Amino acid sequence: MTSLRTALITGANRGIGLHVAQQLAVRGMRVVLTARTAEAAQQALAELQMSGAPAVALGVDVGDVASIRAAADELARRQIDVDILINNAGIYPEGGLLTTGDADLRRALDVNLLGPVHCARAWMPGMLARGFGRVVNLSSGYGCFSGGLGGPAAYSVSKAALNAATLHLAADCREDVKVVAVDPGWVRTRMGGPQAPRVVDDAAADVVWAATLGADAPNGVLWRRRAVAPW
Repeated sequence: MTSLRTALITGANRGIGLHVAQQLAVRGMRVVLTARTAEAAQQALAELQMSGAPAVALGVDVGDVASIRAAADELARRQIDVDILINNAGIYPEGGLLTTGDADLRRALDVNLLGPVHCARAWMPGMLARGFGRVVNLSSGYGCFSGGLGGPAAYSVSKAALNAATLHLAADCREDVKVVAVDPGWVRTRMGGPQAPRVVDDAAADVVWAATLGADAPNGVLWRRRAVAPW
């Protein structure tokens, strides 16, 4: 990767997303930090700029396609091409499929599934036109049929659908454009809680590793601890 690469990370104001942004910045990349509100994105930007890395902050609600389109328009206005897209933003509503509230179920699908799809639709065409790009979707073992689709139902179903979307997007790739998913495991974040066994830096490092693999790396796979895992 060159210093001219630009990486956009959704949900970059905390947890895995913020650590991914920090690690990519250390590699010399320009990072676009997005968060649900512009204020949260600016706070993350202030923290990141302590390293002197070039960065941009945008308020993007990935559950709102109009918000994604507005961000794409703003980056186009600034003549910033997105080379790496990290679809990290996600929510974790509790409950079973029969008991989860309608609003929570819809929001889980909007944020965990449709958000990454709409982000890919916003920035993948440019990657395909330039012949280079990486899209990394943050998935979960709870979204894998191989693992029994455990966990809260809305989260599990939305991540299983994201895995399917990953395969479809990967099928649309050509040249050196790749779409993959990463299962970071149970991570000590606000979502994962203090009992999670994995520290956030390690999980973020796996995401960065997947996002910066070379042209000979596989496309359309699920990575878990830097090994291909079953869907």
